[in-house]
Amino acid sequence: MRKQFYRFLTTLVRKGDNPLLDRLAQLIVQGIAAGYYLFQPRRVAVGLDFYQALFPGKRRIFYRRLVWQQYRNFTSVYLDRLRLGQHTAIQYTCEGWEYLEQVRTAGRGGVILMSHLGNWELAAHLMKQAAPDLPLLLYMGIQAREAIEGIQKAELAAGGIQIHAVDQQGGSPLDLLAGLNFIQSGGFVSMTGDRLWHESQRWTTATFLNRQIRLPEAPHLFALLSGAPILTFFSFRTAPRSFHFTLSAPRYLKAPSRRERAGAIAASAQAYADLLEAALRRHPGEWYHFEPFLGSRVAGGDLKSEI
Repeated sequence: MRKQFYRFLTTLVRKGDNPLLDRLAQLIVQGIAAGYYLFQPRRVAVGLDFYQALFPGKRRIFYRRLVWQQYRNFTSVYLDRLRLGQHTAIQYTCEGWEYLEQVRTAGRGGVILMSHLGNWELAAHLMKQAAPDLPLLLYMGIQAREAIEGIQKAELAAGGIQIHAVDQQGGSPLDLLAGLNFIQSGGFVSMTGDRLWHESQRWTTATFLNRQIRLPEAPHLFALLSGAPILTFFSFRTAPRSFHFTLSAPRYLKAPSRRERAGAIAASAQAYADLLEAALRRHPGEWYHFEPFLGSRVAGGDLKSEI
């Protein structure tokens, strides 16, 4: 049923530029978002806790409006992803592309660290359109029921993006080896830096909004072992069917001894967390990480206001 529904929506938004069908698709997905907002109190509570930490001291209605904005904005991102079949439908600008070109020219490959801030999947498509010869390997988790996810991954692969699917119940050393080989051949591995796929996944900690968070170790380990840089990537929706992408300056990890590896990985994860926090303060309504993210409060951190 989910697969058929996804195909139905795709047909609506890709049926030329028919504004009536496009509006119908918007109403459908906004109705679904409203249902989640009204009837999924645990998920809403996750959003309330997050925004209370991001903007402490506000009134309750302020946080509820932000959570609703988060849900509503996600519907626009979802539809924009479907519009990829209309080759002229999505426009974008990019800040920091020269950093990627510098790394490519050096022939070193790298790690593109994405987030659940904005639409990273759509961004991967558009990056490949901008540079068709860019060797890009996208790490994605295998979900238990991936009728829709399977279609999305097939569309990514059709766009020239290599996909490496990782079992969310636990990866293998071959997952690490595949990424390292790709980077060392001059390619770019793209992975999310803000989500753990399974409990046994290796992680490191960082401070974020005066809370402790767990971040995946893998992207930083890739950079450390390969000697290639990390480029932090963010995607922001600036208008209907219009995005702005940013790439940070390349960051290299160094650990002269095995004993220093953990510290280098932790420092890199903290640098990423700092960039993510700054980006979120500018674009709070584009946070699409709906699972619990914040851990315990850091000693000496600001107290949260009460909802």
